[in-house]
Amino acid sequence: MADICSNRPVNGKEDGGLEEEARESEEANKELETWKTKAEKADDVKARLILEKLEEDEAKAKAKQEMMAQLKKQEECQKEFTQNMNTVQDEILQLGGRRQDLLDKLKRCQAALEAKRAESTKLKQKFKIYAQIPDTEVEFRAQSKEEGEDNSQQIRGVFAISQRPTVLLQGGQALITFEEEKVASQILKIAKCSVSCENISLDVKPKTITMDPAVKFEVHLDVSRKELKVSNIPPSIPEERTKERLEMSFSRPSRGGGEVDGVEYDRNTGTGQITFLHPGVAEGLRGRYRVDLDSEVNVQVGPIYKYQLCKFQTFCGSPKRTILLDDIEDKGDEEDLQDHLEIHFQKPSNFGGEIESIQYASRGKALQAFFCEDSAPTAAT
Repeated sequence: MADICSNRPVNGKEDGGLEEEARESEEANKELETWKTKAEKADDVKARLILEKLEEDEAKAKAKQEMMAQLKKQEECQKEFTQNMNTVQDEILQLGGRRQDLLDKLKRCQAALEAKRAESTKLKQKFKIYAQIPDTEVEFRAQSKEEGEDNSQQIRGVFAISQRPTVLLQGGQALITFEEEKVASQILKIAKCSVSCENISLDVKPKTITMDPAVKFEVHLDVSRKELKVSNIPPSIPEERTKERLEMSFSRPSRGGGEVDGVEYDRNTGTGQITFLHPGVAEGLRGRYRVDLDSEVNVQVGPIYKYQLCKFQTFCGSPKRTILLDDIEDKGDEEDLQDHLEIHFQKPSNFGGEIESIQYASRGKALQAFFCEDSAPTAAT
């Protein structure tokens, strides 16, 4: 019994311990509530942060998708730009090549045009005839029957003109004409001939001659015996009065005129035409003639003629008996070198033969060789 009683607590001390425990428990509950509140707030913050993080991740994913789309679009644009740039560069290169081709073609066409112009000028100069026909005395022997029956016919003249073929002989060249064609043919078969000239040997090249084009033609000239051309008529009076005054003036035998059959007059050009009734009157009127208009004036009179070009022929070719020697070096005197060439090509051992003529032009000179039918060329400086 004593042991049991000794283990029981004292009532006063027991109540004090309970109060302490209750107070501690209350403080613990308050602290617990505080931490619960903090935990709830932390959970709210955490949930909000998680939500914001999700929103940010979603925005980031969307931005990434947009960025990837923009990058892809940029790559496509860059690819398209590169393709377009390559296409444009190819077109530029093609256009540049085409432009260069056109420039080259233009240069060729311009060169061809200049060559054609030069050839045209050369042909024009070559085919122009500058000749002064000398005065020739004509002896009248008889009158033909046709002329006796018709004295009004025109005076007719036929002039045959033949241009001699030419070859330009440059310096360092020679022309040799053989008496036989076969000799020239034999020499032309040789590519190079060695000609002995004193102590040296000269290599010359035989070539065929191509002559410049030449022409032959006839000029038919008809001079009227009844018609007369009048010029330098001043427009001082009306046209009809001018015709009347011209007819009166040219009808006067004292001035060399005769009976007038018709008058033509052009006031704009100051020219006219007088047709006499009888032939022969117009032949005696040349130079100046006095006519009576509003006053006495001098007019110019001359014949009326018609001309026609007939039988025009162009021809070119190569002479069969003449050859050209080219690439001749100047060694010594010009005449001595020509003599050595003549001696060499006269020898049958050199496939030569009798020479009809030879002409050599030294360096720095140029000669024009004229050819006639069945004859050797003649040279002129």
